[in-house]
Amino acid sequence: MDQPAAPRINPSILAADFVNMQAELARIASADFAHVDVMDNHFVPNLTFGPQMVERIQATSPIPLDVHLMITDPDRWAPGYAELGAASVTFHLEAAADPVALARRLRGIGARAGIAIKPGTAGESLYDVLDEFDQILVMTVEPGFGGQGFLAETMPKLRGLADEARRRGSDVWLQVDGGISNSTIEQAAAAGADTFVAGSAVYGADDVEAAVARLRALARAASLES
Repeated sequence: MDQPAAPRINPSILAADFVNMQAELARIASADFAHVDVMDNHFVPNLTFGPQMVERIQATSPIPLDVHLMITDPDRWAPGYAELGAASVTFHLEAAADPVALARRLRGIGARAGIAIKPGTAGESLYDVLDEFDQILVMTVEPGFGGQGFLAETMPKLRGLADEARRRGSDVWLQVDGGISNSTIEQAAAAGADTFVAGSAVYGADDVEAAVARLRALARAASLES
């Protein structure tokens, strides 16, 4: 039996100090990706970064960018983030007009193509198109704000996606975002997640590097036991 891949920890810079972004990025150099939440105050009721800020983050980050677009009309805007050099660009199924065509365009530019689903969106809607994406993001909170509590009721959906990916022989990454901490990451890893977005659990820690290592170890142990 193949061993599961090492868990990926992607700290969300939504929890960072925006005034000292370069230093905040340096603090997470031991993580796998920097998770960048782009919100447009339309698809979700919050406004964060745009292309110019992401371009500056891209230029200064010691690790690749994992961009999560919580925006309307990603078919129009998502390719621009791939062109900026983001390693991974994830858009929402609920917002895209043609998710498969958009994923192919992102891959053509050179980015990993990810698709996100809200807590209320069925995972089965992605079963037949798993191979079109490099990453599926199962939101474990309602998108729009950091600091929300983890929704355990999303775990059966995650488990279903993991089982379907295994059945199809897919190597798609399964990411979770929202309320991920030392007390919840094991649930998500046991349900099949291998990529974890954590905000306050990392940036709220006294020792950020130790927090990343602890989350990775907890996820690894849970995935081996499941």
